[in-house]
Amino acid sequence: MYVVMGATGNVGGAVADALLARGEAVTVLTRRPEHATAWRDKGARIVQADAEDVASLKAAFRIGKRAFLLNPPADPTGDTDSTERRTIANILAALDGSGLEKVVAVSTYGAQPGESIGDLGTLWALEEGLQRQSIPAAINRGAYYMTNWIGLAEIVRQSGSLPSMFPADMPIPMVAPRDLGEAAADRLVSRLDDVGVVYVEGSAPYTPRDVADAFAAALGREIGLDVTGRDRWEETFRSLGFSDAAARSYAGMTAAIVDNDFDRQQAPRRGKVTLSDFVSSVLAA
Repeated sequence: MYVVMGATGNVGGAVADALLARGEAVTVLTRRPEHATAWRDKGARIVQADAEDVASLKAAFRIGKRAFLLNPPADPTGDTDSTERRTIANILAALDGSGLEKVVAVSTYGAQPGESIGDLGTLWALEEGLQRQSIPAAINRGAYYMTNWIGLAEIVRQSGSLPSMFPADMPIPMVAPRDLGEAAADRLVSRLDDVGVVYVEGSAPYTPRDVADAFAAALGREIGLDVTGRDRWEETFRSLGFSDAAARSYAGMTAAIVDNDFDRQQAPRRGKVTLSDFVSSVLAA
């Protein structure tokens, strides 16, 4: 039995789908089972568990032999760093005594120690915590999520322009949920000694200008590109409803990503989903 966190989201859902497609038994964890009934139709078991509740997580982990770990993103209207570090601590505490024989966790390109750098810092803490505990741990660092651009779809539709904090012609390693799901499923079913960090990205890097072109092709209209200067990043996040702490953290994360060239790798695991296919399929749906 494989236990999957975050199955009601993009990446966790892709992991569960990939395992089910292989005929594996899957239990999906969710805070709100009433929103996950589609998984029962697919053949998965649904169990209520919450990253804010160590006891519920530990009980859920005991159901399976291997687990996919995903730290849930915090509400940006609050202090995202504080919330995400707390839920990471909860996940690690729930592993103790769980009886799991292996875990696979999703992290991010550019994970590094530091404060107010968003996922780069919090997921580094998850990586470090997993390496200190006794259960064999495989860590997949995912490239920049294609789904981050999809969150801007309504703005693009209304304004005819794609906002970006990245330079227009900067190549960005990107990855689609399906490719992350397949990579995690592979490591969940692999040998116990398949541990450590693997980088996962799509078939090719893309620039923000490529993303605007993908939106243009999918929407059948011209789409421009509006690049936001570094001096306006925090202000922009605040205008989107982020708290001061979250805006500072996300701006710090953006700066660290750009300044380190997205932690580009020479030999990552490459997926198959192209940017144009991903954008067109999501917008069509």
